[in-house]
Amino acid sequence: MAEKKSNEQTDTIGKQVAPVLNPPELDGMKRCIDDVVRAASKWDSPGPAEPSNYQALMARLAKVETKLPPLYREDMLKPLVAHLTGLGAQGFAQVLADDPKRESGARLLMDTAQAVLQQGEGYENVATDAFQEVVSDLYDGFLSAEDRRGVNPPDRGTTAPMVKWGNGFGPYTWPISATADLQAKAGVVSLPRVHARQCLVAWSALGHETGGHDILGADTGLLGQLQDAVWKKLRGLDEYVADYWQERIDETASDILGILNMGPAAAIGLVVFFRGLNLAFSGEPKLSCEGADDDVHPADILRGYLAAEVVAQLRFTDRKAWAKLVAAETDKDAGEIVLAGRAVPKALARKSAAQVASVLVWQEMPALESHALGDIQNWRDHDERIVAKLRAALREDTEPSSLLGAGTYAAHVVAAAVLDALAKPVALGEAFKRMLGVLHAMHHGNPSWGPSYLRHPGDIARRLMYPRARRAARD
Repeated sequence: MAEKKSNEQTDTIGKQVAPVLNPPELDGMKRCIDDVVRAASKWDSPGPAEPSNYQALMARLAKVETKLPPLYREDMLKPLVAHLTGLGAQGFAQVLADDPKRESGARLLMDTAQAVLQQGEGYENVATDAFQEVVSDLYDGFLSAEDRRGVNPPDRGTTAPMVKWGNGFGPYTWPISATADLQAKAGVVSLPRVHARQCLVAWSALGHETGGHDILGADTGLLGQLQDAVWKKLRGLDEYVADYWQERIDETASDILGILNMGPAAAIGLVVFFRGLNLAFSGEPKLSCEGADDDVHPADILRGYLAAEVVAQLRFTDRKAWAKLVAAETDKDAGEIVLAGRAVPKALARKSAAQVASVLVWQEMPALESHALGDIQNWRDHDERIVAKLRAALREDTEPSSLLGAGTYAAHVVAAAVLDALAKPVALGEAFKRMLGVLHAMHHGNPSWGPSYLRHPGDIARRLMYPRARRAARD
């Protein structure tokens, strides 16, 4: 986590500091994978009805104005209403007609409207508050003024994305570069509706969507600079592999930012989540070793190795043990690696992942005033102690508010819940409810969602985390 979340001088959850835990056994992995499979079977379940009637949508938006905090009235609701007013009923109908499959402009418009309506109308109230709290925390952890000491404010949106539940195959985000077409000043992050009730490990992917895509879109030129840095570093190793990585820099850097935000839970969570999705959609609970030429994501196996190497770059004591664990899990699924049609030796794949991790975590970037991503955001022993304490507390039927305190953030809560579920078989439904309860209580104290108006309490293309699910659903 960021410096303000990692003050080594103060223990913020009590005088008795829990020891930093070594990587756990993964006795609960199978149960978590099965949970992903059950959730994936419901990814295309209908969410709230599409607000496709112009007059009805405008009336609903008018009613929710007083239900939203000032920050989001100004940055999301008002721009959306102004855009719809400019379209008029005829223009609105044309936008929907031009995108019948809801893959571009109409989906962006509907998703933005849903984000506003679901918050204002109280849809899935507890889960929505919890979801919003995680997204707000992850975004603030990179873009707040305190965390960016010596780094200028981002050029684009500085307001955390709004969240929504609904149709769509898997977690995805509309970054600020997309929602800016509606004059909005924040992005939108979406999860399938089923994740409001199950699939605990999927919540560890939110760092990729929010800590990744939305942050990468906030600083002009950052993505291109990261791309150039990766190419220059890897071209001496293998130009084909260098091309492969730099062409997938957005998804690659998003994985890295997710781990910088949420620590090793995001790394092992990625492996488990993808195993579950692959079991659901291809029948085998293994990371894929093939990366298609037209897939903007690196092959699963590369993402596993990358995750391990990023963990090794973190600033907590047990990083090497955790990196070894994630790499060992990835190795279990390693077969012939084929990247965009060419076979690549495993040793080369691993070495390239290590170099990508080193460059993207620690190379200074002009867009960040000669700072590195790992300088702005990282995971430390203090974060590990908080997670250890929360893991123990979340097993009990404890009043959620009693688990809160200065220095405890939403990323800690999700990391604790995910790691505890992976460590041993637990009642996932109850663990999920307890996690939501704590996050819901946190959200009630978030100044961005109150009257204080604080932005940071501490091209049209949505970015999917797992695109193969869409293809599987079509087949």
